[in-house]
Amino acid sequence: MSIGLIALLDDVAALAKMAAASLDDVAGQAAKAGSKAAGVVIDDAAVTPRYVVGFAAERELPIVGRIALGSLRNKLLFLLPGALALSAFAPWAITPLLMLGGAYLCYEGTEKVYEALFPHKAHGHEEEIAGAGPDQAMEDRRVASAIKTDFILSAEIMAITLAAIPEGSFWTKTAVLAMVAIGITVAVYGAVALIVKADDAGMALAANTNQTFVGGLGRGIGRGVVKGMPYLLKVLAVVGTAAMIWVGGGILIHGLEEYGVKAPAHVIHDAAASVAGLVPVAHGFVEWLVTAAASGLVGLAVGALLIPVTSYVIAPAWQAVAGLRQKAA
Repeated sequence: MSIGLIALLDDVAALAKMAAASLDDVAGQAAKAGSKAAGVVIDDAAVTPRYVVGFAAERELPIVGRIALGSLRNKLLFLLPGALALSAFAPWAITPLLMLGGAYLCYEGTEKVYEALFPHKAHGHEEEIAGAGPDQAMEDRRVASAIKTDFILSAEIMAITLAAIPEGSFWTKTAVLAMVAIGITVAVYGAVALIVKADDAGMALAANTNQTFVGGLGRGIGRGVVKGMPYLLKVLAVVGTAAMIWVGGGILIHGLEEYGVKAPAHVIHDAAASVAGLVPVAHGFVEWLVTAAASGLVGLAVGALLIPVTSYVIAPAWQAVAGLRQKAA
């Protein structure tokens, strides 16, 4: 009996070790896959704070919370099952869909650069953000607009994640996708919540009446936070735009590799290695920087080609379809 019990405990311990190793593997894959979606994540975090502009301070966190729940619903209820179905029944479609998403990122990022250099009519979702009137109807419209924009970004995040997961079981893919979906949503909207409330925290610190050194230091930090937040948001917007362009370009370059067009990737890799070889310090960072810059140039070129196509072909066609739908209704 004692030998049998020891054998049973040994089996349980072995199973526990296997389960722990499996969880470690899932967590590692999730971290690696999530890092590849960094460009989309940064852009999401940069755009979302604009949706709470014009509302009372007490409504800011509830609005962020509503958008976060909508984002999580997008990822877990719609995009995760869709990604798994795609992986199971049409794995050949993952690369072209990923490249389509990469082209979208290139277009969106380049359009933002074009808008900054040559101001013109805003995107539809930007017009919705700019709407006036902090009433319940406006809040509902802002939240709906944010969730709609988030759906597009979340779809790209899930596609990048799916492409980064090595071959494995159905449950491993499910666990990795779910972990990335939840982790990225918490990270993005947690950061957004901190950003939108930073002004209030800064004002509270600046208004303290403590006459000690600590009180004076708090007032200085508070004033610095209040004055610095507009610049931080601008930096986030610039970084988010740059990240969209270089991530989108990188996705396209990798997609071309999958289809046998390997020259662009090889040229960029060789150039990055050569430049990094000239720098004795931070070799890896320099190589990454050159790769990102080259991917960004590819992304800018693709985005520049897509702007006129979108403006003069896709947009008019979409408006025509929308008009036909209205007439049919």
